Amino acid sequence: MTGKVLIAYGTTHGSTAKIAEAVAEVLRKEGLTAEARPAPSVASIETYDAVVVGGALYTGRWHRDARRFVRRHRRALAERPLWFFSSGPLDASASQRDIPPVSGVRRAMDRLGARAHVTFGGCLEDGARGRVARMILRSGKGGDFRDFPAIEAWAERIAEELTAA
Repeated sequence: MTGKVLIAYGTTHGSTAKIAEAVAEVLRKEGLTAEARPAPSVASIETYDAVVVGGALYTGRWHRDARRFVRRHRRALAERPLWFFSSGPLDASASQRDIPPVSGVRRAMDRLGARAHVTFGGCLEDGARGRVARMILRSGKGGDFRDFPAIEAWAERIAEELTAA
């Protein structure tokens, strides 16, 4: 397959957007056409041959924009290769073990036939807006826990599946 891949994402502070951009960059290096876009900006996925959807995790739920994207495009998503990722743990746990998808993401995976899901560490750094974000930072639990080598390896596996098809 030499098609076009969409990486749609829901993010609040931009951490998930950077993960989506890293996935798109790997797919492009592997010869695919890929673009990362905020989920609300995607009106249609008809021009894409495969889709990756990512969402930040907040209090056990996927980002609202990622949930809405999946719901809005569910029929078209079920017709193409589909992968999900989550970002969120503000510790090294995502690099140390496989963290299963939250229940809403699991249900969407089952309904749409998504090929895989992975959870990556999140990032919350000084300057983040919002009362909860400031509380987390004041408690010393912020930081950047994204593992870009793991993100790139996961994207390479997606590229292998797509180019082998």
